[in-house]
Amino acid sequence: MIKGAVERKMLKNKTLKEILENPMIAEIAPDAIRGWDLSKEEFYYWTLQEIADKVGWGNLERGFTKLLEVAARGEYYFSLYSEEECLEVPSRKGTNLVYFPSEDVAADDRPFIFLVPGGGFVNVWNLTEGWPVARIFNELGYHVFILTYQVQVEGAAVKAMDDMARAMEIIESRKEEFHVDPKNYITCGFSAGGYVVCLWNTEKGYRAFNLPKPEACFPIYPVTSYRLMDADEWDEGEDKDEFARAGLGCTMQEACNSCFEIPMHVEGFPPTAIFLAAEDELVDPEHSKRLAVALTNAEIPCKLEIGPTGGHGFADGAGMCMEGWPERAIGWFEAMN
Repeated sequence: MIKGAVERKMLKNKTLKEILENPMIAEIAPDAIRGWDLSKEEFYYWTLQEIADKVGWGNLERGFTKLLEVAARGEYYFSLYSEEECLEVPSRKGTNLVYFPSEDVAADDRPFIFLVPGGGFVNVWNLTEGWPVARIFNELGYHVFILTYQVQVEGAAVKAMDDMARAMEIIESRKEEFHVDPKNYITCGFSAGGYVVCLWNTEKGYRAFNLPKPEACFPIYPVTSYRLMDADEWDEGEDKDEFARAGLGCTMQEACNSCFEIPMHVEGFPPTAIFLAAEDELVDPEHSKRLAVALTNAEIPCKLEIGPTGGHGFADGAGMCMEGWPERAIGWFEAMN
């Protein structure tokens, strides 16, 4: 414990550039925020402490400590597709699965967490919603896999179904090495990643790939309803259909009247715990509320926690009212089992 605290303190005094240029994590470093060249940003040259003070990302050192630890052990990073498959579909390049094992020996008998960071299908925020959150679940006694999926491509959410299925194949093929049961897992996703883990519960997800149903689902400030977005006020020049095609590969009308409209298609959901903040300025809290109502009406166990303050992207919730949500999610799940 003391050693870990010292390591985290040392990392706080290193710049983001210094850490990401460590050769041990060369494979995953470009995907700290997939689709974003961080070297062009001012904060890339700040220490983690400066980033915490100025931006509010306060737990980066926790994620980096674990990332460096697993990288030092050897295999932790697994490409989803072969070079040939990436040539066929260029957006597959760089997609990967990262394994964060828990030190708790009881983790082998628990479900693993399948973690999907957000980023609006433009980025994947491993830096804040991936590595630090995975570390917390590790400390709670759960092995974690973090998915970096296809973004900046038409139909990104649908392609993410392929990415999740491929990741599950990798987990199945190495289950003894990972010490997990591929049939026993919990999904957790943030924002656009929250939409991905919700879509996984529809006909587009695990059933389409003949894969097992998750034991639980934790959507964190998720997008769920294209009908809600369709009813929003759109600025002049904004194209609803273009927006829908980017995420789903279809028109807005098609999105609103198909399984892409998540609250209308919850029959395949497992018990679900949803976490968000009331002051979310990016994703209307109504997305979560509609999903919770639909799950309750379908008699599927559901927990909805709305923090009174705070906005979008709180990640692990450190320093605000949503702090401790991973512990509360796991506590809720374990109480049912």
